[in-house]
Amino acid sequence: MDEDRYGSDVLSGDWRSRGVKKVRQVPLERDMVLEDPDSGWAGAVVGLEAGNVALEDWKGRTRSFPFVGQFLLEGELVTLTRPQAPVGRPAGAAPAPRSGPGGAAGRPGAAPAVRHASDGGRLRTASGSFAVEQQRARVALPSRIMVEGKHDAELVEKVWGADLRVEGVVVEELSGVDNLADVLDDFRPTRERRVGVLVDHLVPGSKESRFADAVMRGKWGAHVLVVGHPFVDVWQSVKPARVGLREWPVIPRSIEWKAGICQALGWPLAEQADIARAWQRILGQVRTFADLEPQLLGRVEELIDFVTEPV
Repeated sequence: MDEDRYGSDVLSGDWRSRGVKKVRQVPLERDMVLEDPDSGWAGAVVGLEAGNVALEDWKGRTRSFPFVGQFLLEGELVTLTRPQAPVGRPAGAAPAPRSGPGGAAGRPGAAPAVRHASDGGRLRTASGSFAVEQQRARVALPSRIMVEGKHDAELVEKVWGADLRVEGVVVEELSGVDNLADVLDDFRPTRERRVGVLVDHLVPGSKESRFADAVMRGKWGAHVLVVGHPFVDVWQSVKPARVGLREWPVIPRSIEWKAGICQALGWPLAEQADIARAWQRILGQVRTFADLEPQLLGRVEELIDFVTEPV
């Protein structure tokens, strides 16, 4: 009699892993920013020795954690696999710009969506909205959101990128608010082709406020919305606690602001590449909208509503 009246052996096969969520494996890379979920220590990878990964924080302090442990990578729990290239770097060198998922070199992609038990397990994007799952990005709308520079664009992409792709909104760089009038003349906004503009340091009496006022009173004003935040630079829109500060340092006007920040934090600043690396350190600490100041959050949401409003 061949029939097994008791069925198959319940202990056969990989029974221990049933129902256990699998954690993604990623190769260890130099300068990737990881966080130890138990201690909260976050830093760039600067070495791998004796089975331990060395993470350097924004102050240049280093702590080591077991390579076989689990880490947070841009908010996602991962385990590490052996690096494909050496991960050590010279003492004192700052992290290099990283590539993020869906982004070009030095342009991180949107932060991954996360499930929350309080929302019944539904995915939320980094902006806090419910994720639209299994939907391909829409064809780009004719309207645009324009930001002053690369760092602004990278921050918007990281927090709102998933939402913008669902809506079909493209973000373009102005390379400075001084170029706004010329860019609008080339774009020629209409009711069907609106432009939302995000400006740094939009406070009374600033250069940025004068440019914004001139545009809103000009020939394209009916189809353009210029909003801004009060910060000298978009770096300040990241909550200082995310980089271990109580508040952002006050930089004298005689010193270029980003260079002054690097100097105050003890980071390299001799070359433009140092400034780029400093920004990647800061951006690497942004996971969701909760890491940003509300003065920026409201303005970006306002622009998205403006360019997606049905005609």
